[in-house]
Amino acid sequence: MKKSKTTITAEEFDRRFDRGEDVSAFLDWSKARRPGLEPRRVNVDLPEWMISELDKQAALIGVTRQSIMKVWLSERIKEEADERARVA
Repeated sequence: MKKSKTTITAEEFDRRFDRGEDVSAFLDWSKARRPGLEPRRVNVDLPEWMISELDKQAALIGVTRQSIMKVWLSERIKEEADERARVA
């Protein structure tokens, strides 16, 4: 999406946003980032049986091996964080 040639103040931007107006014309989406969510490559060596089981589980729900690994890791990390929060 192209950036609008019209500019507004931060206060006007906030007012429009708070009223529920579409403020996307005032944003430069080419520079948008998702802090903390940028992908980083990680290499993990797994035994063959584990890869086979991952592939079976992924096929059952119709996703890729990478997708199921990301979901499972995310769930486990959240569980561990929740457990630490309960203990603290």
